[in-house]
Parts: sequence; C-alpha cells; structure tokens
Amino acid sequence: MPPVIIVLMLTLLLGIQPVATDLYLPALPTIGRALHANVAATQLTLSALIICFGLAQLVCGPLADRFGRRPVLIAGMALFSVASVGGAFSASIEWLIAWRALQGAAMAAAVTCGRSIVRDLFPPHEGARVMSRALTGLGVIAMLSPLAGGVLVQWLDWHAALLVLALFGAATLGFVAWRFEETVPERNPRATQLAPLLRNWAGIAAHPGFRAWVALLSLTYGGLFLFLAGSSFVFIDVLGTSRVGYGAIMASNSLAYITGTWLCRRLLASRGLRRAVRLGGAFTLAGGVGMVGLSLAGVHTVWAILLPQWIFAVGHGIHQPCGQVGAVGPFPDKAGTAAALSGFIMMLMAFAVGLWVGHNLNGTVLPLTLGIGAFSAATAAVAWTLVQWHGEPPLHPAAQAA
Repeated sequence: MPPVIIVLMLTLLLGIQPVATDLYLPALPTIGRALHANVAATQLTLSALIICFGLAQLVCGPLADRFGRRPVLIAGMALFSVASVGGAFSASIEWLIAWRALQGAAMAAAVTCGRSIVRDLFPPHEGARVMSRALTGLGVIAMLSPLAGGVLVQWLDWHAALLVLALFGAATLGFVAWRFEETVPERNPRATQLAPLLRNWAGIAAHPGFRAWVALLSLTYGGLFLFLAGSSFVFIDVLGTSRVGYGAIMASNSLAYITGTWLCRRLLASRGLRRAVRLGGAFTLAGGVGMVGLSLAGVHTVWAILLPQWIFAVGHGIHQPCGQVGAVGPFPDKAGTAAALSGFIMMLMAFAVGLWVGHNLNGTVLPLTLGIGAFSAATAAVAWTLVQWHGEPPLHPAAQAA
C-alpha cells in the first residue's frame, strides 16, 4: 500500500474512537432528559462502550494474529455500523446502553488492528512517526466531531448524532474492503488457543518496557477521558455553555492535541522516544497544576478550565504516539496480542473514570479539575521515571547489525 493510503487507513481506524465518543458528548444531557435517566445511567452509555471496547480487544488481537487483520476489520466495521443504527432508534436508556456496548466491542477490531498494522510495517522509531501522522488525522476527526455533534443535537436531535456514527462506520468498511492489503507477517494458528494465549499475555505483561509504556498510556488517557466524560455536564449544566459552544470547546481541545502530535514528530527526530515523553510530561503537569490552582482559587469559568486543558492536551499528543508504538515495539511476532492487552488496560482505566464521574459530579467544577490534576501528576511521574528506565524499544534488526 502507498504511504498515503496507510496513513489514511490508520486515521480512519483509530479515529473511530473519538467519533464514537466526542461526537456523542454534546448529546449526553439531552439523552438523559429524553429517556428520563439520571446522570449515572446516562454516563453508563459511555462507560459501557468503553468497557466492552477494552474487553473485546482481548479477543480481537489474538483473532487478528491468527486470521489476519483484514477479516477482523471487515467484521468489526460491519458490526459497528449495525450497532450505531440500533442505538439511534433506542426507545429506552437500557436499550441504548446495550447498543453502545455492542458498538464498543465492534470498535475494538478497528483500533487493535490499526495499532498492529503499524508494528507489522515499521520498526518502532519509524512507527512512532507514522503513528503521530495518523493521530494528527485522528485529532482532526476529534476536532470536528463535537462541533458536528453539537450542531446535530441543537438543530435535529440526539438520534441524528448516532446515525452519523453509522455512516462513518460504513464509509470505513468500504475503504478497508477497497484498499486494505493484508499486513500480518505470518498468521499464528495457535494465537487463539487458551494456553499459548495465557503464556503470551503473561510474557507481555512481564516485560518492563511494556509496563512502563502502558502505565503512561493509561494515566494520560485517564486524564483525557475524565475531561471527555465530565466536561459536558460541567460546561453546559454548571457554566451555562450552549451545546454548539461546547462543541467548539471540544474542537479547540482537539486542536491542542493535534499540536502535540506535530510537536511529537519534531521531538522524535531530534531527541528520540524517551526524551520526547520527558518533555510531554512537563506539558501534562503544567496543565494539571494550572487547572487545580485556578479552581481552588475560586476562578470557576470556562477559560480557567480550557486554557490549562489545552496544555494538558499538547502533552497527551506527545504521549499517545510514543506510548502506543512503545508498548508493542518489543513484540513483532505478536503485535496484535500486545496491542490488545495495552488497549484493554487503558479501557479499564477509562471505565473506572466513567463510573467515578457518574457518581461524583456535584454541580461544581471541582471533581473535574481536581481529578485531571491528579492524573497529570501521575502521568508526569511515570514519564520521568519508568519510561526513562525501561522505555527504550529494541532497534530495528538492520540497525542492530550496523
């Protein structure tokens, strides 16, 4: 496949996650009122998507190693489109939760295979640069999604937002069927057998580099997901922002993330993975500390949250490409399984955050700001310690020979 097709393919596959969450966020308060559900139940429509996304990765990764990326992608994208249509016509919060859970399980095929494709085709250092380009495209999708969601909910209703997810899934399915060429280096017929699978998981989890990168990914994503899950209630219900205005807020956060992925590519070329992450930790901590300081000082405004969040998002844009490639770098023969395990751990974190948000929002900005502050401190600590000690991926064989 030409490089431009590879990057576009990765953008669509990885971009399905922000489409399924960010486009949906402006609709959350409206869904709660329309389906007569409280905040905890409404939040569960997002948490169910996330936990099923995480669990299904444990299945999709080994399936992709055994049967190849293409059949898993086609099945997953078809199921995602069907689940999106089902969710759009849900008549109760219970049905919507169920369809969103199925949507999350289908989404796992796209993201797991997308991460695996990078390891199939590129050594870790080059793969990080390719991943950063794809995640820049993901950032554009994430920037447009809340704007589109806000307009759809404002002028139509929340059903329209979910129908757009179905269209995105169908378009991605068509592109995969048309242009994707199998990338798995060698199918592993034992990848789905329980005993070898458990040994693979244990071996991957025991690798100190894997643990370092996954800790970084989980903590930075936990901070981002706290913002995603709680910001609509804080900005719309507490601070009085309109739905379209909230969409613009989320788009600006995505623009900051795009800036981070652009900066990541420059840092990778000049400093390498670990030094790039070290600087990313400084951005992350500065954003979190700034947000906490302003909120504790009683400055409860949109800008007091948004400006520090932009700084946090720049750090996130550095951590994600490096972390996703670093986590699978040591495992070229089982990239799908490694990508699945790292994704599962990240989604466990997101699920826990979603449950916490559903039960701790209290009509103020403090649960959001203090929570992001805690995640920023933990992310920076891992970036400056574990990643620096254990995070250097193996060299490409040609480089080792040289």
